[in-house]
Amino acid sequence: MIRLDRYSTQGFDRGASALKEAAWILVKWFFFLTPLPWPSAVRCALLRAFGAEVGSGVVIRGNVNITFPWRLRIGSDVWIGEEVLVLSLAQVTIESNVCISQRAFLCTGSHDFGKETFDLIAQPIVVREGSWVAAMAFVGPGVEIGQGSRVAAGAVVSQSVPPASKVKGNPAVIVPASPVE
Repeated sequence: MIRLDRYSTQGFDRGASALKEAAWILVKWFFFLTPLPWPSAVRCALLRAFGAEVGSGVVIRGNVNITFPWRLRIGSDVWIGEEVLVLSLAQVTIESNVCISQRAFLCTGSHDFGKETFDLIAQPIVVREGSWVAAMAFVGPGVEIGQGSRVAAGAVVSQSVPPASKVKGNPAVIVPASPVE
């Protein structure tokens, strides 16, 4: 049984000073968590200013929530759709030519339910080149989406996906991918 009165984030490294994190929250509020159509170039420049690695040709739509940009790597020609949430308690890597569709959730954090202290667990996520994470999909901590793979809308992915695969269903099931559907 968990005891939340014993929970502590004492061992978690936020990766930046409190001042930098506060500044990011303000920037995020005005430039990311808004439906205003700020140019992607502005959003990418702001991410870079806060330590993210961002390639060229990246499109970031409105209401995208990125917790810690200093733990984010985005390749070139990546599309990130409206209301995507990137919980970057650990490193998130999105390689080139990747589409992360609307309301997808890349979640690097969870908790150890087996300990009454409900310890935080943070593990990186990697989305390999040429992949697509469709609308409202959930990608959990420690998951790697293999090159050229597709995660169907609404899928819950809790284990790594081999290259050139399709993940569908909830819970997610890995099935052989066909070139056209």
